[in-house]
Amino acid sequence: MSNYSKSLPNNKKCKIAVMGLGYVGLPLAITFAKVQESYLMKEKLSRIVYGFDIDKKRVDELKNGYDKTNEVSEYDLISQENIKFTNNFKDLLECDVFIITVPTPIDKFKKPDLNPLKKVSKLVGKIISLRNNNNLPIIIYESTVYPGATEEVCVPIIEAESNLLLNIDFFIGYSPERINPGDKKHNLQTIVKVTSGSTIDSADWINCLYGSIIKAGTHQASSIRIAEAAKVIENTQRDLNIALINELAFIFNKLDISTSEVLEAAGTKWNFLNFKPGLVGGHCIGIDPYYLTYKAESIGYYPKVVLAGREINDAVSNWVVEQMVINLSKNKIAIEGTDLLILGFAFKENCNDFRNTKVIEIIKNVNSYRMNPIVVDPYVNKEEAYNNHGVSIIEKIPPRRTYKAIILAVAHDQFKLIKKSEWEDIKDNNAVIIDVKNIIPKEIKAIRL
Repeated sequence: MSNYSKSLPNNKKCKIAVMGLGYVGLPLAITFAKVQESYLMKEKLSRIVYGFDIDKKRVDELKNGYDKTNEVSEYDLISQENIKFTNNFKDLLECDVFIITVPTPIDKFKKPDLNPLKKVSKLVGKIISLRNNNNLPIIIYESTVYPGATEEVCVPIIEAESNLLLNIDFFIGYSPERINPGDKKHNLQTIVKVTSGSTIDSADWINCLYGSIIKAGTHQASSIRIAEAAKVIENTQRDLNIALINELAFIFNKLDISTSEVLEAAGTKWNFLNFKPGLVGGHCIGIDPYYLTYKAESIGYYPKVVLAGREINDAVSNWVVEQMVINLSKNKIAIEGTDLLILGFAFKENCNDFRNTKVIEIIKNVNSYRMNPIVVDPYVNKEEAYNNHGVSIIEKIPPRRTYKAIILAVAHDQFKLIKKSEWEDIKDNNAVIIDVKNIIPKEIKAIRL
């Protein structure tokens, strides 16, 4: 059949494959599967969604109503009739739209690791070569990449695998994810969605697709490269702002000045940006700047400010351990063999996501001093933490024990609720406490970032 007789899918009734069912893909798949009225067209949407993941265990859990990321409720998982979870690519042969939400990490050399993206692009190429319907397929990437990666890396793989041509046999789009794990206020429907496409018509179609489910609306970028660049600078900007505050915290610590009080005073000015010091991990802020600097270096520009910010933020975990060791020595407390209570393992507060957590660097460093870390986190999956990092996690602080060394690393709500009297019961008389997040009651003596 000639492609001239083919057309773009029906936007309201298309079949969508969401490939990758993590923190980004699962909420997206569930939202697309809901039978609801379009925010744009004020017409009823009735789309069939296939949630695809290569992890069979993950697929089976979702079929049974369990989401280990806690982003989607059991009710939403089991009540949607228009979604099917699968790890069989053959189930996707009737799909019109393929949305890619796989991870894009960095390797040990801090270079972009595009292997997951390449593998899924090859799979999509195979799938669209086997399709046989009157709709031209649309492939949309949401994974964070450097400007140009979608068209320079992914498209050639799809074309080679499918023997089809971009903008003739299929279309490409890019709509960067903006999911904030653990944040129930800023979710998929309340955050403006950036969209783009490889042609004017496909860009409009993709914008309409997302606009129908995003209450906050969309921003249609003029090109895929613009949308890609917008994503990486969102988190690069945050990384640099936090790096500035972390460096100020290092300085104020040496000056014996409270960083939190300085920020509180400075914050009375209307245009002062409210950033806090702390460990910078996760799958976005600690990763995305390296995608931008990689691309910049490939064209002969060597970033200075961006990499300086990364260097400062990566140094925070070392600073925490250094302060612990120095102050234990000052207090004449033995370092080797001392139990160290670490509160928090996730990369941020109130979520179970520990990808690129900087707490693991604290643990590795204190292990080198032969201290005994006792890690408490009420959110993180104990089995996954052990399998991935060899770290044993407990849910609660052990009762009837005191500690000579404590690091509060993550500002989980449960840790914020610990009262002064409870802290008195937890700590030894001359304990060294490092409060990375500045949430321990002021009456408790602590080193605060």
